[in-house]
Amino acid sequence: MKSLGLIFSNARYFGPSWVFASINILFGTWAIYIPTVKENLGIDKSQLGIAIFCLSLGVFIVFPFASSIINRIGVGKATWYGVLISCCTAILPILSPSYYALMGSLFLFGASNGFTDISMNTLVTELEKKDNAKFMSASHGFFSLGGVLAGLGSFLIGPLDNPVLHMGLAIALVFIVNLMFYKNFMNEVAANIEKETFSLKLFKPLLLLGLISFIAMGSEGAIVDWSGLYLKEISLAPEALWGAGFLGFQVTMTLGRFLGDGVSASMGSVKMVALGTVLSIIGYALVLTTSTYLAIVGFAICGLGFSAMVPELFRIGGNVKGVDSSKGVSFIAGAGYSGFLCAPPILGFLADNYSLKTSFIVLLAVALFILGATAILKKRRG
Repeated sequence: MKSLGLIFSNARYFGPSWVFASINILFGTWAIYIPTVKENLGIDKSQLGIAIFCLSLGVFIVFPFASSIINRIGVGKATWYGVLISCCTAILPILSPSYYALMGSLFLFGASNGFTDISMNTLVTELEKKDNAKFMSASHGFFSLGGVLAGLGSFLIGPLDNPVLHMGLAIALVFIVNLMFYKNFMNEVAANIEKETFSLKLFKPLLLLGLISFIAMGSEGAIVDWSGLYLKEISLAPEALWGAGFLGFQVTMTLGRFLGDGVSASMGSVKMVALGTVLSIIGYALVLTTSTYLAIVGFAICGLGFSAMVPELFRIGGNVKGVDSSKGVSFIAGAGYSGFLCAPPILGFLADNYSLKTSFIVLLAVALFILGATAILKKRRG
């Protein structure tokens, strides 16, 4: 919890951390309206999967250009501009009058989120280097905290009965708080480093970690995107509980990431990822019981498990010798968001042609694969 105290005691660290929360407040508010948008547009699960694929495609397509833009304008400015663009595009999916408009708006929303994601992770990496401080995991905890706030916002669905107003309130919250703190990081630039001649050997240590990121982030996104529909259609939960799986997932993800920096120092990254995978396997097993309350608990346990994985990967990616931090972060982010890119259409196809439960069986299977990958990683490091 030392890193959490550091963030709350210093605006230099709170500002970037709130950007993490901001992205998930916007994305999470969209996520809780996925069942509503699906119903309003009259689309099936396969079509929904393709639409979400467009969001992931938007995220993925900015990666080849993001590091160059960040280095050109400065990582602080890039982060602030990313927040502004994300606020502008967040409302578009809710306003979409047609399926094709939904696809286009999700692409734009995804592209703005992807750029902001790389910018904010690069910013934290640079601040850690300059200040000899550790708050990457806690910053990702703020990302999950944003999801908690969005999940709590699901209780406003009934009283507001207005998705556009709901998203507008989320955008206002994000913009106002960032406006108060952006000056604390606005002028940050990435430090110049002595670059080695580019070689694939520089990235070789990250390849297996990139594969883990691919699966972990794809699985994480699947829970965010499909947990509400799972509780609605498989567990037959009442409407008031449709957002409970997402909320439970985000609460435990937040707690795990706030504790992550300290646990990582004592346990080590590989053991953290292995333990997280075991927890996610237990969580999926509970989800597959289809019982409403056991499924909600299962989603929560999955959140605790996945909380251990991604922050460490970003930290490693931003500290590869001879590689710009923005490029290292882009490598890990690219691998992870490839999972986001592939997972929605695949799971949508499985859900439409078999069942949503089958999709979660597949997620359980790939979690077992991660566990095997961590064993290989531990052997290589040994």
